Amino acid sequence: MSNPSEIIRIAAKGDGVTADGRHVALAVPGDVVAADGSVKPGPHHATPPCRHFPQCGGCQLQHADDTSWREFVTSRVVNAASGHDLVAEEVLETYCSPAASRRRATLHGTTGKGAALGFREQASHRIVDQRECPVMRPELQALVGPLRTLLGRFGGRRGVDIHLALADQGVVCELRKLELDGLPDIERVSDFARDHGLARLTVDQGYGAETQWEPEPVTISLSGIPVSLPNDAFLQPTEDGETVLAGDAVEWLRGCGAVADLFSGLGTFAFALAPQSKVLAAEAARDTHLACKAAANSRGVPVHSLHRDLFRNPLLKPDLDRFDGVVLDPPRAGAREQCAALAQSDVERVAYVSCNPSSWARDARQLVDGGYRLAKLRPVGQFRWSTHVELTSLFVR
Repeated sequence: MSNPSEIIRIAAKGDGVTADGRHVALAVPGDVVAADGSVKPGPHHATPPCRHFPQCGGCQLQHADDTSWREFVTSRVVNAASGHDLVAEEVLETYCSPAASRRRATLHGTTGKGAALGFREQASHRIVDQRECPVMRPELQALVGPLRTLLGRFGGRRGVDIHLALADQGVVCELRKLELDGLPDIERVSDFARDHGLARLTVDQGYGAETQWEPEPVTISLSGIPVSLPNDAFLQPTEDGETVLAGDAVEWLRGCGAVADLFSGLGTFAFALAPQSKVLAAEAARDTHLACKAAANSRGVPVHSLHRDLFRNPLLKPDLDRFDGVVLDPPRAGAREQCAALAQSDVERVAYVSCNPSSWARDARQLVDGGYRLAKLRPVGQFRWSTHVELTSLFVR
C-alpha cells in the first residue's frame, strides 16, 4: 500500500502530486511530505545546478533528476493522448535535450542605473538578474553581462526585451522597446555589435525591427541548406532536437514521392525531406516564406514554396489527394481546420510534429475518427528542466 504522503507524479505545471492528491511545490516522485508540509527528498530529488532556481521562471524542474524529468515528458504526451482515447501502437524512446543546448531565448531587462537582465520570476513580472544559465548555449550566456552593461548606459528606467538566437554567422540580437535618442545612441549599439562580434543587431523602437549591424547576410543552415534568417523567424530551440524531429519525419515519410509540408516555416522539414521527395512548403509568414523560396531556388532543391494562411485557408481534399504524405508542425494552437480536411483526404501518411500535447490530441482525434491509426508517438523535451513538452507522431491510413 502506497504512502498517501509520497509524491507519485509531477503535474503539468511542475508541482509534485501525492498519492492522496495534494499538490506540492518543488517535489518529485519518491519525495515524502511531512506533517508540517516540509519535503523529505527521495532518490530522484536532484540538487539544482543553477543559483537562480527556483526564482527564475526559465526552469521549473531543476530539482528533478534525469529519470523523473524524462518520465514527466513521457507522461505529458501519453496522458494527452489517452485523454482523447488515443493509444499509440508504438511509443518510441523519449528524447531530451542536454543542458547548455538552447540556441534561442528571450530575456527581459531594464535600462538605467542598476540595469537588470534575465528571465522573469515564476508568475511575476519581476526580473531575475541573471548571472548564470545552465540551459542556454554558452555563446548566448556570454552576452548577458555585456548586454546588461549596455542597458545601463541608457537613461531612465524602462523595460526592454532582448531576443537572442544563434545563426551560422554567430549571435543575432534584437533589442525590443529600446528607444534610440539620436546619433550617440545609434553609435552605442552599433559599437556594441562590432565589439562583441554579433552577426546582426536590430532595434525595435515600436515600429518594427530596424537593422543597426549586419556585416554579411545572416543565414541558418537547415539540412545543409543555408536559409536567410528574417528577424524573429521561428527556430527549433535546439539543434539536436531539430535533428530528432526532422529525422522522424524523414524516416516515416520515406517512399512518399510527393509531400506537403504544412506550417513549413523556414523549411526545417522541407529541406530534410527534399533528397527523397518533391515537397510543397506552405507558410503564412511572408518573410519566412520568401526565405525558404529563395534558398530552394538558389540551390535547385525540389521544394516549391506556397504563401498561404492554413488557419483561414487550409489545403482541402482535392489538393491534399495529390500528396502521398504530409508533415505539419503548427503553432501551439494546433491545426484544427487543416486536420479536419486531412481526415477527409486520401493521404496515406501524416507526420504531425507538435509543441502542445493538448491541441495535438484534439487534432489527432479528428485524424483517427477520419480513418487514420496512430502508428508511432515520440515524446520530446527540447526545453531542458521545463514543463514545455513536444512530440512527433505518425498517422497511417
